[in-house]
Formats: sequence, C-alpha cells, structure tokens
Amino acid sequence: MNRMRDEYNRRNNTTMFYTISIILGTVVFTYGSVPLYKMICQTTGWGGQPVRAHGADSATDLDLASRLVPVTDAKRIRVTFSASVSDVLPWKFTPQQREVRVLPGETALAFYTATNNSPHDIIGVATYSVTPAQVAPYFSKIQCFCFEEQRLNAGETVDMPVFFYLDPDLLTDLNMKGVETVTLSYTFFKAKYDDNGIMKGIPSA
Repeated sequence: MNRMRDEYNRRNNTTMFYTISIILGTVVFTYGSVPLYKMICQTTGWGGQPVRAHGADSATDLDLASRLVPVTDAKRIRVTFSASVSDVLPWKFTPQQREVRVLPGETALAFYTATNNSPHDIIGVATYSVTPAQVAPYFSKIQCFCFEEQRLNAGETVDMPVFFYLDPDLLTDLNMKGVETVTLSYTFFKAKYDDNGIMKGIPSA
C-alpha cells in the first residue's frame, strides 16, 4: 500500500512539474516572441521576411560595401509597396510611392506615411514581408521602421523611411528566374503591453 501511495505521489509530482514547466515556458516565449521572431526572420528570410543587410552590424562595412555595387548589365527589378493597418488601430498608413525600379546591388530609398486619426496618443508596431517568398533572402534592409515602437501623438503625421537593396547573389539563384516584380508589404498593429510595460508577443489584429 505504501509503495502504491509513493508511486501515486511521484506521478502527481512529475505531472505537476511538467505542467508548471509548460506554463513558464509559454510565458517566457510570449514575452520573448517579438525579438525572437525578429531575429529569426531577419537572419533567414523565413516567412517572406527581408533579411538584415549583410555586414550592417559588423565592426567594418567591407562586406556590405562589396555588395552595394549595382550590376549594370542586369535587368532592373520592379519593387512595389503595400501598406495596411489592423482593424483596432485608427491610423492611416500609406506608401508615398507606388514603385521603384532598382538594379541588384543598387540602394533605394522609399517612404511610408502614417497618421494617427484618433484623439489619443498611440504606439504602433509594424511587421513586414516580401513577395514572392523566394526573394526574401535577397531583400536586405539597411534602415527600416519595422518591429520598432512608433509613437504617434493624436493627429500626428510622420514619414517613415525604408533604405534597402537587392543582393546581387539573386542573379545566380535559379529560383529567381523570371522574377521581375517584388512587393514589400507593411502592416501596422497597435502595441499591447502587460502590467510591467513589456510588449505582449507578436502584435495581432
């Protein structure tokens, strides 16, 4: 009888341990999901996310500079821009230009405009993607407002720059054959925080 009771207690303790571990793991993942999601997507291009510019965070910019040489004998690629906001965010968010045409290795600067139409100050966070998906590993941003908190005062309008280039390596990728148009899409969400002021996970509508 004692052996059965000990076994029963051991199983209960084990179950409780796993349950607590899962709960704690979920909480940690939720709080860390934004920077984790940002890091994975920018490094790998996963999910159509543009990658961080090669060499942008290194001690020297030699690698980056070597890639920022326009391939003049290549065909220009048409880059179009798209913008949207979640249903709960009372902002107007639009690209200032419909498209640009760039050579691989050529830098380009584009702008988006956001206006807070509400009578209250609001903090928003933007996510982004590139289509078609196979372009994502070659779409490198040098400067971008994505994943950063953007606070707009009531009625305020701001311009947000995107400085990017298409990595010349795309010219040797067979999956890029026939790709002539790329679309960069941004969606703004209302930032949500917990009681400690920490952003709660990846923003959602």
